[in-house]
Amino acid sequence: MEGMSRTPSPPSSAVAASMNGTATAGMQHKMTMHMSLYWGKKAEILFPHWPDDNTAMFVLALLFVFCMALLAECLSHCRLLKPGSRSLSSGLVQTLVLALRVALSFLVMLALMSFNVPVFLVAVAGHAVGFFFFASRAFHEPDPQKQFDLPPSTC
Repeated sequence: MEGMSRTPSPPSSAVAASMNGTATAGMQHKMTMHMSLYWGKKAEILFPHWPDDNTAMFVLALLFVFCMALLAECLSHCRLLKPGSRSLSSGLVQTLVLALRVALSFLVMLALMSFNVPVFLVAVAGHAVGFFFFASRAFHEPDPQKQFDLPPSTC
């Protein structure tokens, strides 16, 4: 066995990175994912490298989450069709509105999976403000046929 050269083994971090699929073209990308709530602007919200540790982009991301939650509440409580309308087109409109509302709700949920406290707070605020404007008694007469103060939860 003398005379045979032995190639040095790569460092253990490089082996672990290549096994995880995070090493690309000799570069390592270490991604840390929080598993508990944390404060701070260093977060990835919905897209890779967004908001990229930039305060203005972080505020824009928070505004985006707020608007998605507000729009989801709007779509949950606004009436777009006349009561009693029955047609294929009204059924399609209902279906498209439902699909958009569900998609927005899922995107808000995915943003919450960043475990960032400001993201959580703006998502709750967006839903609360949306409910206040589109469903509360502050702007609408109470419906005598409704038995509950809050709409049923659809999680």
